[in-house]
Amino acid sequence: MTSTTDTSLERRLQRVEDRQGIQELGVLYGVIMDERDEHGIRTIFTEDATLDSQDGVFQAAGMESIVETYLGRFAALGPTNHYSHGHVVRFREEDPDSAYGLLTGHAEVFRNGVGMQVALRYKDEYRRDAGRWKFSARLMSYMYYLPSSEYAEGFGAADSMRAYGDRRPSDWPEVLYTGSSQWLHRYL
Repeated sequence: MTSTTDTSLERRLQRVEDRQGIQELGVLYGVIMDERDEHGIRTIFTEDATLDSQDGVFQAAGMESIVETYLGRFAALGPTNHYSHGHVVRFREEDPDSAYGLLTGHAEVFRNGVGMQVALRYKDEYRRDAGRWKFSARLMSYMYYLPSSEYAEGFGAADSMRAYGDRRPSDWPEVLYTGSSQWLHRYL
């Protein structure tokens, strides 16, 4: 075996391990949210990370702002149960300690005395920090955030974001509302 092959095999194995670490990060995020674990938040985000939501409700930069945002969210919610579904991870060839990804999921939440169902999509940036993969940027978006009793009628509605007591536009599927989903090509 030549050294080129060894390097390639080592590189490929490292990518498998990196992908697994990033995908576990996505699952840990949901558990940390469900357990309201402030220390956990501090272990999965970089110090200079950003946290945003497509609807503009969340806009936090830096660890303390992110922790404050989540503590405020925890205070507004009862029990939650986050589920991760598919997770696409892409690596940047120019920087082995940097990657980006798309995670889909849903959550069951109890908000303001109402059981709700939420479809989630996270567009993430990841960075290896002190040997561990962490979020360096997270953008949350929602297809729906509906009281369970309104799921049947609200699922296909353009105003299916109802977390705040009113009816707001959903964030996706973007192609139905804007005619484009060009951002998706980044992951293909």
